[in-house]
Amino acid sequence: MRKFRAAAFAALVGMALTQGQVWAQDGDGDDDDAAAGAAASTEASPQAEKATRASKDVPELILGNKQDQFTANQKDFELIAGQGYRWKITAAGGLEYKFHTDLFRNVWNNQIVINDLEVHMNGAPAWLEFDADGTIQVQFTTVRPGIYTWSVPDLADKGMKGTITIK
Repeated sequence: MRKFRAAAFAALVGMALTQGQVWAQDGDGDDDDAAAGAAASTEASPQAEKATRASKDVPELILGNKQDQFTANQKDFELIAGQGYRWKITAAGGLEYKFHTDLFRNVWNNQIVINDLEVHMNGAPAWLEFDADGTIQVQFTTVRPGIYTWSVPDLADKGMKGTITIK
């Protein structure tokens, strides 16, 4: 009977310790757009920053614009391992963009939000496809440090590619 109690206690402690990861996502609904602007990333380097329980916003990635369909407003991003993030990716150039990144296979994906509609996954998306201008918000928690790439595969040779570094 003591072995059973010890095993049950160990299981209970293990469950309690893992709940901290769940609590970190409780307030991360997509209906906090007003607060999202206030939570913009700071000027401090990611090396000096530490992961927090609250999700942070990654600077928005905008693919194309009316003057140049083959441009991106930012190429490289730096994130912190163990941190929750919200990342808006917007197509604005009037082309069909197929956004691909190996980052999605190396993070815990929480949800994808399109026009206030949420998609919850049990795995990573293969890519995000924009058939028209619009925004997709991806919510995730970084898991593995490393350097990952993003691109619009058919337009990568025109400069639509970059890196995402998780430290």
